[in-house]
Amino acid sequence: MTPPTSRRVLRLAVALVVQALLVGVAVWAPLSARLTGDEIRLRVAPFDPVDPFRGAYVDLDYSDLPSPEGEGEGAAFVPLTRSGDVWVGGPVTRTRPEGGPYLACDDASWRLSCGIESLFLPQDEARAMEDAVRGGTAVAVLRVDGRGHAALLGVEPD
Repeated sequence: MTPPTSRRVLRLAVALVVQALLVGVAVWAPLSARLTGDEIRLRVAPFDPVDPFRGAYVDLDYSDLPSPEGEGEGAAFVPLTRSGDVWVGGPVTRTRPEGGPYLACDDASWRLSCGIESLFLPQDEARAMEDAVRGGTAVAVLRVDGRGHAALLGVEPD
């Protein structure tokens, strides 16, 4: 029979390993995009500026990405093609594209969500970013991996 202290240590160790695995699963998509993805630039416009309840952030609208048609159905994929210095999205599909860069998104809610819609900033930088994006001359810098996972690195003036 195992002493009670050894069982407690084993339970604690198992709980810590499970929690570490869950954290890994939760951050896998954006981490994969940041580490292995290719840099892509998309034009942005403001969607919903600084919200006092969420803090200093800019909610972005990607003007060159299409809107899904009809009711939200869950998984959606947006193939990307280069157009000069930026990329533009093709028609939303329900099947994962065979090749080329694409965004893996979800359209189960009222808006296509690709995980790159919000940019959080320090309060003093948020107003300047909001003004730059509102001017319509801003470009989002993303990293997109081979599975369509995307990470927003920042927004720059165009």
